[in-house]
Amino acid sequence: MRAIVIDDERLARKELITLLNQLETVEVVGEAVNVEDAKEKIEQLQPDVIFLDIQMPEKTGFDLLEELDQVPHVIFTTAYDEYALKAFQVNALDYLLKPVEPKRLEEAIQKLQGKIEGISRREEGGGFINQKKLTLEDQVFVKDGDRCWFVRLSNVRLFESDGNYIKVYFDNFKPMIHKSLNALDERLDEKSFFRASRKHIINLGWVEAIEPWFNGGLVVTLRGGDRIEVSRRQAARFKEMMSL
Repeated sequence: MRAIVIDDERLARKELITLLNQLETVEVVGEAVNVEDAKEKIEQLQPDVIFLDIQMPEKTGFDLLEELDQVPHVIFTTAYDEYALKAFQVNALDYLLKPVEPKRLEEAIQKLQGKIEGISRREEGGGFINQKKLTLEDQVFVKDGDRCWFVRLSNVRLFESDGNYIKVYFDNFKPMIHKSLNALDERLDEKSFFRASRKHIINLGWVEAIEPWFNGGLVVTLRGGDRIEVSRRQAARFKEMMSL
């Protein structure tokens, strides 16, 4: 597994890298000292996992996750245990307190191996960033105020434009992210997601019913009850995609 260690403290980075180098299943391919450095290294080196410090100058580890289009597996490393609850709220793979204990690190790596092997059985391909398009198996980081989530795209049923923000519908949540629907549309796999209108992108796997609507348009009902209008311009393409 290819790993990057992200921490502004040099000694902390070196100690963790030393521990990781003792494990046969992990290859440390890089290290970063802040968020901007980390973004560049992640894009360049395509890691399977990042070991991420939360408290760093200027921007935090959570800020980094919010700025990534595609999020690799994340194991948080920090000296501040008051962040533990927040880390688990975002469904991080694991959470390690500094100084990192070798046994806890091995447990985290074993958990990571199990997760990667499970994903590999479900799909062919390499690391998280090799795919040009975001697929159902990819996860995204969503932050709204003090609440954060890692969300697998297969669980997102709808994206809705709201001014300069997008409302992300999953489970019983509808957090807002600062992004344009056009930019998101370019990143999503068109086999799984459909631009229903200027305001909505729907997950085709959540479509439950389709009915005619005014002026040649359609109304799509998603599992859970959301009703989304498909514009007349998009209706013909939608029918073609959903037919045999």
